Amino acid sequence: MFIGAQVSLYPMTSDFVDVIMTGLKALSPYEKDLRIETDDMSTLMVGAPDPLLDAIRDLFSEAARRPEHVTMHVTLSRGCPGEPDDPSCHCEALVKAQSLGLEERKALALEAVQSAPEQGVGIDVQFSLYVLGQDRHMDEIYGCIDFLKQSGTFLKSKNFCTRLRGDAGAVFETIRQAFLRFGPAEGHVTIDLTASANSPSLR
Repeated sequence: MFIGAQVSLYPMTSDFVDVIMTGLKALSPYEKDLRIETDDMSTLMVGAPDPLLDAIRDLFSEAARRPEHVTMHVTLSRGCPGEPDDPSCHCEALVKAQSLGLEERKALALEAVQSAPEQGVGIDVQFSLYVLGQDRHMDEIYGCIDFLKQSGTFLKSKNFCTRLRGDAGAVFETIRQAFLRFGPAEGHVTIDLTASANSPSLR
């Protein structure tokens, strides 16, 4: 299986280089577990879901600790048939999670969010889950939406996406659980995500 993300950080300040570099420094602890490649458009991260989601969370949290308005766009993907298998992406937890029924998966996802460590940074996220190549994909999507509404990070539903708000720890744990527990373990699942922090619109 291939699991990875393309991540782009957008600081709303003339000092954007320093904000981006602040975020990228947070990836250093994950270099042993992930393949990380940064170019002028985005940062590619490839590897197992736990360090992958932790790295994305920490990158944005570090940038968001500064006062400037910052946004981030992420495309997450697992199981894309167009990508080669990568041993570093193996995730036993993913296979185990998908061996359970939908209601059990929702309950475990809620437990994980409730026990997520706080990051001390308030963020907003909107995202969409895409379960690809499966006849009953809407069952998984509706199950995920039900989980989101009970997660404690749910803000509101929007056309084509769901809005979350809260501490970065709980919000990114909600994203992790949506990515791992909904959609087939060996199927192609993607998430399109936009995060925002320190927006002047909320003041």
